[in-house]
Amino acid sequence: MMLAYASRTGTRRNLDALRAAGWRLMVSARGVLRTEGFRYALDNGAWTSFQRNEPFDEVAFEGAVALLGPGADWIVLPDIVMGGLASLRFSQKWLERLRHRRALAGQTFMIAVQNGMNPDAVRPLLGPRVGVFVGGDTSWKLATMGRWARLAHARGSICHVGRVNSARRVRLCMATGADSFDGSGVSRFAAALPSVDRARRQTDIENWLARRIA
Repeated sequence: MMLAYASRTGTRRNLDALRAAGWRLMVSARGVLRTEGFRYALDNGAWTSFQRNEPFDEVAFEGAVALLGPGADWIVLPDIVMGGLASLRFSQKWLERLRHRRALAGQTFMIAVQNGMNPDAVRPLLGPRVGVFVGGDTSWKLATMGRWARLAHARGSICHVGRVNSARRVRLCMATGADSFDGSGVSRFAAALPSVDRARRQTDIENWLARRIA
């Protein structure tokens, strides 16, 4: 079954529902740095900065890494939203900056891929401790996420898809081989959780039945 991450929320009702469904949290470096007792991944906060028309907040990211980095499932390397290959170079610099820190020994880092990037440029950076976080705009993401999942798995790494907020998108992620996804809808609206969670569980059951029949 794909792992599911929800944007961190402080709403108790929603947290209880997420915990009961076995979800994890996506904690943003630009948000409240609390895990609420969940397993979690650490996002770099670049999307929030982009939405606010602000530069990347390096201080906030470094603070989040110091506090939550060692215990995270993985850390999304800083990127430039809609920055193409310039974003990849930016992420690579941060990878070299972080990967040798003693406190982060054995940690997994994720490269945010997006419009303007191609597998040949990303491939050399991937490995067991460096995976793929599929970002980009919606049409690009849907058209390419299968390609990124195959590349990540060929390099012994994982593939995560960002901003997945519907049952249909969950099924598409599963069909393309993604290992995990995240979304904010279930954090804001507890009523949205059942259909999205049902999609990931139903798809997993269908795959199990297909293997049994084969």
